[in-house]
Amino acid sequence: MSWAVPSAPGVQPAYYSQPINTAYTPVSIRPGFGQAYQSHQQYPYSAPANPPQPANTMSPPSDQQQQQKFDWPQSVRNYVQRTFQASNEIPGVAREEKEARLKEIIRSEQEKGTMFATNWDEMPLPQQLIQKERQQALMASVDPAATRGQAPSFAVTKKRKSSDFSESEQTNGSTVPWRSTKALSLEDRVSKPPNDKRQLMDGPLTGKSKFQKHVEKRQRRGDGGYQSSYRSPSPPPHSGPIVGMNAVLEKQYFRLTAAPKPEEVRPEQVLQQTLDLLKRKWRKENNYNYICDQFKSLRQDLTVQHIRNEFTVSVYEIHARIALEKGDLGEYNQCQTQLRALYRAGIKGNPIEFKAYRILYFIHTANRTALNDAIADLTTAEKEERPVKHALNVRSALALGNYHRFFQLYLDVPNMGAYLMDMFIKRERLAALANMCKAFKPELKLRYVTEELAFESDAEAAQFIIDYDQELLQERNDHIVFLTGKAGQTFENARAQAFSRVDLKGQI
Repeated sequence: MSWAVPSAPGVQPAYYSQPINTAYTPVSIRPGFGQAYQSHQQYPYSAPANPPQPANTMSPPSDQQQQQKFDWPQSVRNYVQRTFQASNEIPGVAREEKEARLKEIIRSEQEKGTMFATNWDEMPLPQQLIQKERQQALMASVDPAATRGQAPSFAVTKKRKSSDFSESEQTNGSTVPWRSTKALSLEDRVSKPPNDKRQLMDGPLTGKSKFQKHVEKRQRRGDGGYQSSYRSPSPPPHSGPIVGMNAVLEKQYFRLTAAPKPEEVRPEQVLQQTLDLLKRKWRKENNYNYICDQFKSLRQDLTVQHIRNEFTVSVYEIHARIALEKGDLGEYNQCQTQLRALYRAGIKGNPIEFKAYRILYFIHTANRTALNDAIADLTTAEKEERPVKHALNVRSALALGNYHRFFQLYLDVPNMGAYLMDMFIKRERLAALANMCKAFKPELKLRYVTEELAFESDAEAAQFIIDYDQELLQERNDHIVFLTGKAGQTFENARAQAFSRVDLKGQI
């Protein structure tokens, strides 16, 4: 007689009065693939040979799917390798952050289907993207007004421009006698400068250019075989300066290699009109290469005619201001040297303005000997003039290491002295930051740095510091701090490097 197997293993029905002794305990199949597999391992003799498979059981991935999962392009493998190279490490970016960003980048390219089309060699590394996002977030928190297009929170006094002087200057203070209502306008007499460097230099009064004459001379030399080495003596020099006869207003500058000819030189009355034209073109076009070339040509015509008067001083002063505005210390220095000689000759001009520039220029070039000579040449009255007094105060503040006073003077510079101070303001900011790192530890509010070192905004101050080390700024609840205790050696090295090389020539 056989008995039915109980639905639950090891449990007898209640209506049996005697216990049933069975040779084995049958086990029912549990639902689920994993549990059925576990029961089969625990009870290998009682589980069915072919357990039923659940409907939602996932089949193992095929070989093709595994290949799509692991067969990445070689460019992606190289990109991953570059991410973790020691040479590409960025301080402050943890490995976990790089791994998370790397996964995001690869997953994004996979979803877009551009894994093979992407140029992974030019793709920014994850740590670079993290660094850029941090800097943008820091800048936004430093100066939110700047990100919304508002005015900066701390603005430097507007600089004067060379055109500000040109508009108010008059030629010798009076109207030149040759100007009349019958005279042609300036634009009617302007010659268009040719593109070829071998342009006509002789103007409308001569038929051949210097280049054409030179070619003809060489052709005549080639007609015969033997050429005598005898050279006729050069003509005696003129007893006085030449008087120009050229009426062209615009003339390209050429370095003289022989005595100038009157038909190649413009007289003073034409040069007066040339200066007026150049001032208008500078205000309108602001083309420094053209203006500088024209001013050098104008100065050359003045020199060969020995013209030394107030008009000459005006030409050199205007050219010097334009060169300052464009940072061309080479041309500025040439004009400054000539102006010093003209002032000493007693010719009127603006000597106070340019003596102040001279002091600031020698501060920039760190030429202490020339600086002391320039100060020794000043009279007691000149030292009380505002531009000169300001330049002397700048020298005194730097000599005493008083950077607070120095940057106050930087915000209130007379005339165009700010352009000269701009040339050495960076190294003085580095020196001031190095001193701040010694005096204020462990940290300092970024706002204090902005105001103390005359930055235009907190964002500009932050960028100045980040350029040396992005880890030197940290964000607090409502402000940004500069980690002075950590930044000391960084700015000491930067200061030493800035003061070790000074461009004495200053040529563009």
